[in-house]
Amino acid sequence: MNKNQEWKPFIPADKVIPEFTPMSIVLGIVLAVVFGAANAYLGLRVGMTVSASIPAAVLSMGIIRFVFRRDSILENNMVQTVGSAGESLAAGAIFTLPALFMWAEESDAVSVPSLIEIAMIALCGGLLGVLFMVPLRTALIVEEHGVLPFPEGTACAEVLLAGEEGGAKSKVVFAGLGISALYKAICDGLHLFPSEIHWNIKPLHAGFGLDVLPALTGVGYICGLRIAANMFAGGVLGWFVLIPLITLFGTDTLIAPATDAVSDLGVRGIWSNYIRYIGAGAVAGGGILSLLKSLPIIVKTFTKAVRGFGHTENEQIRTARDLPMSVVLGGVLGIAVIIWLLPSIPISLLGALFVVILGFFFATVSSRMVGLVGSSNNPVSGMAIATLLFATALLKTTGTTGYQGMASAICIGTIICIIAAMAGDTSQDLKTGYIVGATPVRQQVGELIGAVASALAIGGVMYLLNTAWGYGSAELPAPQATLMKLVVEGVMGGKLPWGLVFAGFGIAVVIEILGLPVLPVAIGLYLPIHLSAPIFVGGLLRWFFERKRKGQTEAEHKDIIDRGVLYSSGLIAGEGLVGIALAILAIIPAPNGSGGTFADLINLGYSLGAWGGLVCFVLLLATMVYFSVHVDTKMRSGNPKEG
Repeated sequence: MNKNQEWKPFIPADKVIPEFTPMSIVLGIVLAVVFGAANAYLGLRVGMTVSASIPAAVLSMGIIRFVFRRDSILENNMVQTVGSAGESLAAGAIFTLPALFMWAEESDAVSVPSLIEIAMIALCGGLLGVLFMVPLRTALIVEEHGVLPFPEGTACAEVLLAGEEGGAKSKVVFAGLGISALYKAICDGLHLFPSEIHWNIKPLHAGFGLDVLPALTGVGYICGLRIAANMFAGGVLGWFVLIPLITLFGTDTLIAPATDAVSDLGVRGIWSNYIRYIGAGAVAGGGILSLLKSLPIIVKTFTKAVRGFGHTENEQIRTARDLPMSVVLGGVLGIAVIIWLLPSIPISLLGALFVVILGFFFATVSSRMVGLVGSSNNPVSGMAIATLLFATALLKTTGTTGYQGMASAICIGTIICIIAAMAGDTSQDLKTGYIVGATPVRQQVGELIGAVASALAIGGVMYLLNTAWGYGSAELPAPQATLMKLVVEGVMGGKLPWGLVFAGFGIAVVIEILGLPVLPVAIGLYLPIHLSAPIFVGGLLRWFFERKRKGQTEAEHKDIIDRGVLYSSGLIAGEGLVGIALAILAIIPAPNGSGGTFADLINLGYSLGAWGGLVCFVLLLATMVYFSVHVDTKMRSGNPKEG
């Protein structure tokens, strides 16, 4: 514990200031639901989510400090701790559970899971993810301080420590949210211009396009050029290499799994029938390769965590106080019993305990990985795929087959996926708390509260989005869940075109040999190029700001990048919230008796066309440049209350 004694947090252990307050909990719950819903919409559209910790911290400072005139860094930290839980739980849920909705759509004999079932599955995963991080905190956060960077957790701590700018910077988040909301309403509400632009390039037998939406560009800016470029490279490989090759060699031949000749499919049909299976194999291969590469670290961390289970040293010190191990063990065993009793998961109590043990293993994987490379590079999908392969094969061996077996596998995979996502988020939040001097046990209780609130809300969000557009549609392709569905169907029923899947796995191996990050390229190959193209544009925009240093001090340069990240977070939240609002309008019948909905009533029936959409997209990029570069002179003067 020498490292812990040497480290001096911002708020000393012997100092007590407001932290776990009614205001911080209520505001945290609101942000958890808001960011959870927004990230659910984003994940179902593009297949990835973004961390909510920093925007939650900035919004917290803007509201608590400048609206309620309170000044406590630990209170702000508690808000972001509770608020960020919504994004993590949503990510784990929407990557898997929509498969159950898609099966219900395909067969009248299959029913959609109830709200209570979804809430209980999400709750089990969310609570376990937090509880498993309790014994890991000392091993990863304290003893590895200075070794594991925990990028998002450290960055969030920097934002909190620079809290005097919180009010001014929160305006940047709100500006992004408002502009994105207006843009989304005009685009997908009024339908003044199409959200997707597409061009067929007939001489090359290829196609290109982009979704001119704010959230995708924001994702690209937050991820940076490296990840955005790798995703776009995967899209180029699919749409400018593989699709033309299949067109040239396939000609008038009918090749399974398509039911029409290749020449009749077009670029979109070829992508749907062939490329997405190749991409699925690449994503699965990338996830498995990521796990194999991390195996030595995983074993080391898991061993250390097991040895330290029950650690109670320095419990009397405020900044070293965790949830009691009796509470952790009791909670874990209680959740194992709930998993055993869930009708959607027909496994024995021993099987439920095995799921819990597997979840603890993946919690150690996730926590270590986010400590090294950040949450964006955490191979949660790889863990989910590995779990689904194993669970489906095991259920099939024990005689649980058909839809029941596939649904059970998805539910087990959902719990593991949420555990991994929540453990990663919790570790980042505990790192933030360790730097600023928060009380670990209070943060852990805050994470549990955030998990409960998000679990109760996520089912309603998923039902709403499915009722409005349906999973697997153009509006909500649900790429990750579709991939999980294909994996389970392939193992259980042998329907998967394994030749295409293994080709994708081979591509993943080649990418790994070349030394490139496999998962971003594989995801770009799996997704339509219309999604990776605007993400690439966002990455290019950040690259431009990172390279443009002339006439800027180091602090000014960093401030431009940070404001761009905050504005991008607002873009993501704004589009997600309006997406939820449009989903509500799409299920409310119109009062004029036309048989349509409110969404039909606000449709202008006039469109500016593809070029009009492209112009609007350029204007959106201009707002990103403006709010990144523009600095309020009052803020620059250093007076936060005038910012």
